[in-house]
Amino acid sequence: MRDRPALRSGLALAAAGSIAFSGKAIIVKLAYRHGVDAVTLIMYRMLFALPLFVGLAWWAGRGKPALTRRDLRAVVGLGFCGYYLASFLDFAGLQLISASLERLILYLNPTLVLAMGVLLHRQRAAPRQLLALAVSYAGVLLVFGHEVQLSGPHTVLGAALVFGSAVAYAVYLVFSGKEVGRLGALRLTGWATAVACGFCIAQFLIVRPLSAALVAPEVIALSLVNATLCTFAPVVMVMMAIERVGATLTAQTGMIGPVSTIAMGVLVLGEPMNAWIVAGTVLVLTGIWLLARAR
Repeated sequence: MRDRPALRSGLALAAAGSIAFSGKAIIVKLAYRHGVDAVTLIMYRMLFALPLFVGLAWWAGRGKPALTRRDLRAVVGLGFCGYYLASFLDFAGLQLISASLERLILYLNPTLVLAMGVLLHRQRAAPRQLLALAVSYAGVLLVFGHEVQLSGPHTVLGAALVFGSAVAYAVYLVFSGKEVGRLGALRLTGWATAVACGFCIAQFLIVRPLSAALVAPEVIALSLVNATLCTFAPVVMVMMAIERVGATLTAQTGMIGPVSTIAMGVLVLGEPMNAWIVAGTVLVLTGIWLLARAR
């Protein structure tokens, strides 16, 4: 049985990490108000995050064997898919949809991991798992349909981009299992994210002139907050929470994420709060809870 101080600190870390990570969408939406585009914004986020994740990878790899060629190939592939592609699609989608809908779509990630297990490894989905999927997607479709009526057809493209982000990160989760066992979660996360930072910076240098880096001071400040408090800090806090209370309790506590995003969207961004969003959020959270129970 876990001692109470470890339980309390673990749950607090899991909640804080979930809320901090959820704040990413709010920071991004605030930055877009200053006329910056997705390529430039994600470049600044990753530029500021790069030294932090390199330091994390170095610290987690102390006293361990150097990365082999196989390890390097895995790190590059996982970094491209799980952090570069997923981040870029998410940032691009946030230009077109609300932070609330974005968070609900991303929260479908466990259902995508289950679907990939069925498709790639021919696993069988139990009836309770299928019910969980149906409930979760019904919630997202409820909010999506309401937002299409309010914001227009560009919501379809935005939702598709964010869903693509969720798929990319699900691919990362499915194929990172063996590498986590070989390298450790923190070391793999550090190097994979550092690789993604390189991809994002290179993308900016290829598709944008250097003059595009001249942005409003507010964009720099928001990107710094995004890189530290909404990107690096949540990774560390969630890993520390897993050490204290385990992955299951950490994941269950993470259900506070969509709720916190909606609350921050209303309070900070002035996004609407109505019965459709509440009902959709309840359905998504219920579906993910059912899926966790079914497992």
